[in-house]
Amino acid sequence: MTAPKHILIVEDEEHLATGIKYNLEAEGYRVTAVGDGVSALKHIEEHPDDVDLVVLDLMLPGISGYAVCEALRAGEKDMPVLILSARTLAEDRARGFDVGADQYLTKPFDLEEFLSRVKSLLTLYSWRAGLGARPPVRVSTFEFGGATIDFDSFQVTVRGEPVRMTQLEMKLLRYFVENEGRVIPRRELLENVWGMPGHVNTRAPDQFIRRLRKTFECDPVHPRHFLTIRDAGYRFVAAGEDG
Repeated sequence: MTAPKHILIVEDEEHLATGIKYNLEAEGYRVTAVGDGVSALKHIEEHPDDVDLVVLDLMLPGISGYAVCEALRAGEKDMPVLILSARTLAEDRARGFDVGADQYLTKPFDLEEFLSRVKSLLTLYSWRAGLGARPPVRVSTFEFGGATIDFDSFQVTVRGEPVRMTQLEMKLLRYFVENEGRVIPRRELLENVWGMPGHVNTRAPDQFIRRLRKTFECDPVHPRHFLTIRDAGYRFVAAGEDG
């Protein structure tokens, strides 16, 4: 029998944490709730392979949810993170994605939408880790520069070595592949990959493109595939060229 997925709730409003925990447990998940960021990081550090999803508030005592997410990613923890926050500004969403969140849902939220997002993130994570059934999507593979990508199975190899990538990294990579050779403005990436207004001032595209370069380029400082076009945007070149 497959063990239930374990979700860590990081929420300082006890009544809200209790309600979320109750509804998640009703869906069959195993749930742990903590009220601050330090406790969350300690729990994950002590049980590194036991948390499948983090539901994270931003306004926490001690250290913020932003800092928690940033620390997780800096420590190469790749479990999905769903930010659940009363902060509704586009700048807040942008910062959330900047520090490595996978999704951002504002309070008050619709329970069915929340549960749907939780299920989606857990499915995608299990799918790319090879732990669950693959969603029924069209077959799509791509090869370039010594890399092989299977977008259906989330399996990526670079020069013969397997690489794990987050949902957003794969979404960005797929967008580049599907628009190979075309200059893509930052605004377009924000709107079509991050689902944010194109005018938002965020470092997210730059950070994620740096990650793609680190993963796929032989020399990330002098990229040949993921090119920055000054004052215009970015361009993906499968065959490679000097940037």
